[in-house]
Amino acid sequence: MKLFAGNSNPQLAGKICEYLNIPMGLANVRRFADQEIFLEILENVRGEDVFVLQSTSYPTNDHMMELLIMIDALRRSSARRINAVLPYFGYARQDRKAGPRTPISAKLVANIITNAGADRVLTLDLHAAQIQGFFDIPTDNLFAVPVLARDVAKYHDTKNTVVVSPDVGGVVRARALAKRIEAPLAIVDKRRDSPGESQVMHIIGDVKGKECILVDDIIDSGGTLCNAADALLEEGASSVAAYITHGVLSGKATQRIVDSQFTELVITDSIQPTREIEEARNIRVLSVAELVGEAIRRTAHEKSVSSLFD
Repeated sequence: MKLFAGNSNPQLAGKICEYLNIPMGLANVRRFADQEIFLEILENVRGEDVFVLQSTSYPTNDHMMELLIMIDALRRSSARRINAVLPYFGYARQDRKAGPRTPISAKLVANIITNAGADRVLTLDLHAAQIQGFFDIPTDNLFAVPVLARDVAKYHDTKNTVVVSPDVGGVVRARALAKRIEAPLAIVDKRRDSPGESQVMHIIGDVKGKECILVDDIIDSGGTLCNAADALLEEGASSVAAYITHGVLSGKATQRIVDSQFTELVITDSIQPTREIEEARNIRVLSVAELVGEAIRRTAHEKSVSSLFD
């Protein structure tokens, strides 16, 4: 098997190669003067089981095109099987018609990746689990909960902890973490007025005197999560930390977290952290290299991936 990577997350790709004890596949990915993408695979891949790692994070469209062009290059180079590894799947938040005359972008992107020549998709914590069904090829959706649970158990007093879902839609994810660390569950009841903006109505569950752990899949602007933290502290929580899989953190989000009442925000390296994130006093990055690397190994060897989460 061979692992190639675009420019979205070379740090994670390097860690995965180290875990698998294989060299990074050689590819030249650069830009013409007008920013058109040029790509060349620099080694033989004929008959190989090939994995392409690329998070479709900012700049989303550039990274998506890199992925598609690399898949096409590998297909035309007679790779036996092409596995698209997407630690962060962009456009996942548009998974249904939220209003009239709106697209289902997640389905469109799934079709494009499939038509480019991918034979399988491996991704992490999809925003909505049903997106797996948008692909007409085998798709494995990994869960970061085991990685997050080990970190929570290491750094927090689980006997005095409440796991909190920031909305009703995230209850399944929060319950999975709460079950692993044997902690109670609470829910933030909120009203979303527009994308990225919400108002907390009330807290469902007892958080008074407890250390609250907010759990979600994506943090973008950070406003919704900060509002939830403020509401939990007003209800008597002793402290609030957050564990989020995908740290999008666009715009002034990082500074918003630094200025917030969070004791800590923990994100994974599914999206390569910026220097601002790495230098933030209350943001910490967990690596999912072993999780993704083991899933790649099992896929290559035709072994069960779901057993990783038993």
